[in-house]
Amino acid sequence: MEKVAINTQTIKLDQFLKWAEIVGSGGEAKVMIQNGHVRVNSQLATQRGKMLVKGDIVKVGDKQYQLD
Repeated sequence: MEKVAINTQTIKLDQFLKWAEIVGSGGEAKVMIQNGHVRVNSQLATQRGKMLVKGDIVKVGDKQYQLD
């Protein structure tokens, strides 16, 4: 699991995907979320504006990222 440091207490899911360089654009993040490729804390993510906090675990494909 890769730890990704964020500079704020919260971050939106689509912004996190860009921040962690998982996607190259907000549009790409939107498509990944809509197509069911993203999970947050083991639950399917359906909202790109979902607020994440430190300690949350985001899974994309077979890779996991923990907000730090």
